[in-house]
Amino acid sequence: MESVYLCSVLALVHHALAVTWLYLAKQPSLRGLVRDPSACESLKGLSQEQVRICHRQVEAMDSVKHGAEVALKECQHQFRNRPWNCSTLQGLQVFGKVILQGTRESAFVHAVSSAGIAFAVTRACSRGELEKCGCDRKVRGVSPEGFQWSGCSDNLSYGIAFSQAFVDTTERNRGASSSRVLMNLHNNEAGRKAILTHMKVECKCHGVSGSCEIRTCWKVMPPFHQVGNLLKEKFESATEVHLKRVGSRKLLVPKSSRFKPYATHDLVYLVASPDFCNWDPRGGIFGTTGRQCNRTSPAVDGCELLCCGRGFRTAQAEVVERCSCKFRWCCSVKCRQCRHLVEVHRCR
Repeated sequence: MESVYLCSVLALVHHALAVTWLYLAKQPSLRGLVRDPSACESLKGLSQEQVRICHRQVEAMDSVKHGAEVALKECQHQFRNRPWNCSTLQGLQVFGKVILQGTRESAFVHAVSSAGIAFAVTRACSRGELEKCGCDRKVRGVSPEGFQWSGCSDNLSYGIAFSQAFVDTTERNRGASSSRVLMNLHNNEAGRKAILTHMKVECKCHGVSGSCEIRTCWKVMPPFHQVGNLLKEKFESATEVHLKRVGSRKLLVPKSSRFKPYATHDLVYLVASPDFCNWDPRGGIFGTTGRQCNRTSPAVDGCELLCCGRGFRTAQAEVVERCSCKFRWCCSVKCRQCRHLVEVHRCR
């Protein structure tokens, strides 16, 4: 009995370590690490292997911090109208115990955070901020469509490789036999694929009088909001899985034969989510009391669902908006401030 309990505790510790690097989002700028790489040791939330990566790639660590920031911001944007709204805590576990369970929410957090690192490091490469990478020089020559590849294509292959090394390391060090390890690794890769599969081509025309006799083009990443939108769709259609031995390998397979087979770009989860209705400080769940809801919406942001059947209170609030705007020659816009009352509904 004691050995089983110890294994359970160790498993929770390992799961906790998997995403504590997101705490970098709450720390000040890491640009100073370039002058003092030994400070990598003092960064909170990093595993031993991540500290070693910090020493080897110290100039990239401010991009890692930025990746954590954009991931948290996008998570809060995508879940702003749901019972769990990606609220953060003060400790190393920025989401508390919510993502220590193998839920849909945990799947999304792993996907969006691994995507955030790939995105931020790739962007730093394109801006010339990192010595070890730059634009993607493999994109050269003439395309099948007849335009000339030129300019600075985003070096996403470097950003993905960095994300795999930095984000996946805590999972791979635990071996590949745990269902939770396989879930996290799969969702990490699904997050990165959300960027890869939505790369865009931007072009510039060259010629006399603006004609397009010659067109030069380059590849760019999609805006991160687009990546977040895609991952939110994957969250909604995520597949519940369980661990199964297939031959000599352990694989995650759909829990029910009625579930659709999942692809590499889909999200997977192991257990159903809690309802997030009630305040549970130990679990990192804030509940929905006091949250603003939409009285007329039948969706999850509606008062009926968001308030978990507890009802809601209605109050009037004053809103100040710009109105009666006029253009002044040259060159300004002058507006009045208009005040009006609106009804605000909040969960009991």
